Amino acid sequence: MAKVKLFWDPRGFELDSLKRKRLLRITDGDTPYISISIRMLSIDTPEVHYPGRQNPSKHDARFQELADWLQAGKAPVEPDLAAYLHPKLATGATGTLQREQGVKATVEFQRLLDTRLARPSGRKRSLFVRTADEPFDGYGRLLAYIAPSYSREELSTMSYRDRATFNLLMVESGWAASFPIYPSLPKYRDLVLLQETARDAFENGRGAWADLNTLAGYEFRMCYRLWEVTDKLLKGKKLGSRERYGWVERYCFDVTTLEIHEPQRYHRVKPYNRVFIWPRDVTEAVGRLNLMPGG
Repeated sequence: MAKVKLFWDPRGFELDSLKRKRLLRITDGDTPYISISIRMLSIDTPEVHYPGRQNPSKHDARFQELADWLQAGKAPVEPDLAAYLHPKLATGATGTLQREQGVKATVEFQRLLDTRLARPSGRKRSLFVRTADEPFDGYGRLLAYIAPSYSREELSTMSYRDRATFNLLMVESGWAASFPIYPSLPKYRDLVLLQETARDAFENGRGAWADLNTLAGYEFRMCYRLWEVTDKLLKGKKLGSRERYGWVERYCFDVTTLEIHEPQRYHRVKPYNRVFIWPRDVTEAVGRLNLMPGG
């Protein structure tokens, strides 16, 4: 046994894993560069692929089936949420709409990148990247806000709004829904700007909000999981409570009233006022943010 006397293995401590990444180059003996994907914080765009690499339009029939189950009371859903979701799922083209909106969101993001990263000289700007307290998600993606990198001289002539992140610009276009999750919240001034921008896009029907049947990306993924759960139940499979209701997990509070709602009641909060909380963080969030039970 080695004569090392220091012992420090705290229970439950685990380093973040970034999974597999492509090695790009090295600059010296201890500095490799790797490729890494970024998950833009506080926003969510419609899905181009879900689940996995599948085309959402392939699931239109499943969402129609889910709409029928909701109407018949066969899915493990509260009546209010079922009534909210049913018309959005009963079109027969829920997956197709999600895919089409996802493609348009991708086009808009590329347009913003091309426009905002262009220098007067024709050269491209670098990205400014700011990470959250929790830097990585479960897929090894860097959680971050990204913006064009401006020089000190440029910043001195720009307003706070002029320096907008791409995260905020996507919400402004209507092709991204506001999606802040505690504890990785923007600072107060940015949170106010996010809420105001999201409300303006929603109320003016910009981007995806032009269609009343729009499901935000997180709602689309939730509904697909609900279809999976309901399909198992109707085929006679016995499910525990965690699996039966695990298709929706995050609590939601209204940023303008501080009222917190259980996962199946998130829809009682306007899309632009929603802030989500994972179950493990609810007790801390209620105490730190002075949240109160919603009606």
